[in-house]
Amino acid sequence: MEGIEGIFHVNINCSNLERSLEFYKRLGFRVVQDMPSGGGPKLDKGMGISNIRAKGALMAIGNDPRSTLLDLIEWENPKTDGKPYPHLAHMGTARVALRTPNVPKVYEELKAKGVEFVSEPQVFPGGVAFVCFKDPDGTFLELINLPDPPR
Repeated sequence: MEGIEGIFHVNINCSNLERSLEFYKRLGFRVVQDMPSGGGPKLDKGMGISNIRAKGALMAIGNDPRSTLLDLIEWENPKTDGKPYPHLAHMGTARVALRTPNVPKVYEELKAKGVEFVSEPQVFPGGVAFVCFKDPDGTFLELINLPDPPR
């Protein structure tokens, strides 16, 4: 569709911003913009929630200024509520896949840093590999090594 250029960010709500920031930094993300606690009528109207108050950070991997960002948000009002989906076979967004050229190597590095994985990496003929894990709140993430899809 003309006018849409790409994905700007993926939003992940968290229950403890500081804990989640440290977790995502271990994955290689860096903060590119802090979003201090705030809200206002335009946020209320645009998100369809009254009296919003939230804090967060936009995070990036690499140096490409047009790469997709991670938008971590801790809702203060209304308070972050609920739990992530308990498994991947559900309607809606299921996981965020992070590209890496070497799934087994990154898996070992993150496992040594205390990241808990669903399984060991699954490697297919031709070197395609993936492995799933969860962030501190239970949101599913994935490491994947896959050729770029045809464009």
